[in-house]
Amino acid sequence: MPEVFRQDGFRFFFDSNEGNPREPVHVHITKGGVDAKFWLSPVRLASNDGFDARTLRDLLRMVEAKALLIEREWHEYFG
Repeated sequence: MPEVFRQDGFRFFFDSNEGNPREPVHVHITKGGVDAKFWLSPVRLASNDGFDARTLRDLLRMVEAKALLIEREWHEYFG
């Protein structure tokens, strides 16, 4: 699973098998066995498995701040 970046102990990554047909651009985030997924266009929560509301707001801001990087890395990795 290709890592895009780490921030504040969170790991932002892509799943190397993103389905067939491939899902729209998104990023997975994990920390301490808890994970979430955010769509990028527009940036919004796709799924959450354990993060509290405050953490999700913080993650939303992190994804918004790095959206261009995430999208560029997505297209470089998946073509």
